[in-house]
Amino acid sequence: MQVDIHQEFIVVGDRVLLRPKSTDQRTRTGLYLPPGVQEKEQIQSGYVIKTGPGYAIPVGVEDEPWKEPKDATRYIPLQAREGDLAIFLKGASHEITFNNERYVIVPQGAILLLIRDEGLFD
Repeated sequence: MQVDIHQEFIVVGDRVLLRPKSTDQRTRTGLYLPPGVQEKEQIQSGYVIKTGPGYAIPVGVEDEPWKEPKDATRYIPLQAREGDLAIFLKGASHEITFNNERYVIVPQGAILLLIRDEGLFD
């Protein structure tokens, strides 16, 4: 039985967990790039692994005070979905390492573009 280690992650708020896309170590002209050159770029890309619940909506005042109060927090969902390729601003991201794998946590506002291929997993 194989356990998905991503189930251990609980992403909060408007954050998105990404696995950075492996970068090509060559330029278009065929020159090899030293390690770290691509990591210094302002814009990077990665695959969405997990998303937070979204932006929290404040709980309003109840019009019917005799009813039992509800503490259920509601959220505006995020646009990012698992499996999307996200183009994001490196400066707003936070890098972590878990089980020798590199991940990036990015707020939804730092994602510039999402590429979604609906037929990718069919």
